[in-house]
Amino acid sequence: MTVIGWIQIILYCAIIVAITPLLGGYMTRVFNGERTFLSPVLRPVEAALYWTAGVDERSEQHWVMYAIGMLFFHVGGFLILYALMRFQGLLPFNPAEQAAVAPDLSFNTAMSFITNTNWQNYGGESTVSYLVQMLGLTHQNYLSAATGIVLAVALIRGFARHSVRTVGNFWVDITRCTLYILIPICVPVALFLVWQGMPQTLGPYVDATTLEGAKQTIAVGPVASQVAIKMLGTNGGGFFNANAAHPFENPTALSNFVQIIAIFAIGASLTNMFGRMVGNQRQGWAILAVMAVLFIAGVIVCYAAEAHGNDVLNAMGLTGGNMEGKEVRFGIVASALFAVITTAASCGAVNAMHDSFTALGGMVPLINIQLGEIIIGGVGAGMYGMLLFVIIAIFVAGLMVGRTPEYVGKKIEAKEVKMAMLAILVLPLMYLGWTAVATVVPSAVAATNNPGPHGFTEILYAYTSQTGNNGSAFAGLSGNTLFYNLTGAVAMLVGRFWMIIPAMAIAGSLAMKKSVPPSAGTFPTTGGLFVGLVVGVIVIVGGLTFFPALALGPLVEHLAQIDGTTFSSN
Repeated sequence: MTVIGWIQIILYCAIIVAITPLLGGYMTRVFNGERTFLSPVLRPVEAALYWTAGVDERSEQHWVMYAIGMLFFHVGGFLILYALMRFQGLLPFNPAEQAAVAPDLSFNTAMSFITNTNWQNYGGESTVSYLVQMLGLTHQNYLSAATGIVLAVALIRGFARHSVRTVGNFWVDITRCTLYILIPICVPVALFLVWQGMPQTLGPYVDATTLEGAKQTIAVGPVASQVAIKMLGTNGGGFFNANAAHPFENPTALSNFVQIIAIFAIGASLTNMFGRMVGNQRQGWAILAVMAVLFIAGVIVCYAAEAHGNDVLNAMGLTGGNMEGKEVRFGIVASALFAVITTAASCGAVNAMHDSFTALGGMVPLINIQLGEIIIGGVGAGMYGMLLFVIIAIFVAGLMVGRTPEYVGKKIEAKEVKMAMLAILVLPLMYLGWTAVATVVPSAVAATNNPGPHGFTEILYAYTSQTGNNGSAFAGLSGNTLFYNLTGAVAMLVGRFWMIIPAMAIAGSLAMKKSVPPSAGTFPTTGGLFVGLVVGVIVIVGGLTFFPALALGPLVEHLAQIDGTTFSSN
């Protein structure tokens, strides 16, 4: 580890903290329907969209109707994306003449992008056309990100309101989120990325002649417009197979830094929006502090492991850290930081191959996802995931002092705790369950490129990533098989929507409750004790679910690296 490396990390954290109240305040005004500096331009567009769709923006919905609207919205998105991929050979904007995508891969990809997972069992430049990239994938990048944000907003309204039966209007919220937040930020980010050297064209692939005289086809396309929302919306799906390690998808160290800022920007700012909407910004800062503790711990472990490298290679004099699978233009610190950020959020973009990380370095991204990606998390998803753990922590605190637990003026009762636990426990059910199945199915085992504990970790990481709607991978697994396409799609579907529905039920339950004024026995939820309690609950609850599988994978790999044992002999 180096001083320069830590300066980069500290600078990054400082920028995120500075952005949080600014963007948080703006988003609060947007979702409260207040006037913003963009209203003179965008308000007529917003009104026209409501008129066209027949939406009454003054009418709000019960949580059940809010959730039903969200589900039907995603059914439509799935059908559109699946059809685009199946018929892409007949559609325009296909200069590379890509053929129709196979049914099982189309099914997996459509499910992946509507759930904000963006898991890719294919190489973008060799599989899908410009039209699918734009109308299918980029389109869903916006809508799946907006969905996560508005669901978090609905849950926040549950805490902020009292004695009401509504949590907002899904159609109004998703329109405002896309129109006032996502598009206005993505446009300048995309232009910046073009300036940095990222392609944005509908022209055909470029043929070039190498120095050796061989012919090479260089893939280009409308890249910058997709990368902007891929990062801001914590989507992560790459235009190219190499994702953010590709020089056309992440040309410079500056573009890399701007992209990782975009990954955390909205997720961190939602904590401030929560504080504003419940009437106490310190509540938001306390939640951000919980996220920060877990994030910094992950960065320290991952950066230290990658900077230290492999003990066996170090003993041979091959020092300097682990650079396998990393881009020289980014180096160890930017690669390790990116890996922690992309899995602390449910982004899944990668600028280095996680499969090539050291055992302990690769363990950190795996832990981040298995905790439910609540460390900032996906836009919206991280916020409502964190609030579920807050509910559990407040319940535990209430048990310790013998009082009915309260949080921001709302009594936390059995229904909220049951729904929170249901949402949390469904994640390990999926990734541990499907991993167990995959390790005994011959075709699934054959798709791993590494035997022993590392091959097991590849399978575990794949289902963890898909269940957690992350999308990053240990690249040694060949996932484009019928088994992995279908089981992965199920994991993504359950991981997204079986967590959303309980969260919406909690929102509806809280909104109907009266606000309880704080008393002498109310547990304070803005100080260090609260932050420590929530961190402890997250580590304990998360550890009980992921540690058995974790011990069989990365920890065994680490022991093998220490004593020089090869994976093939384990």
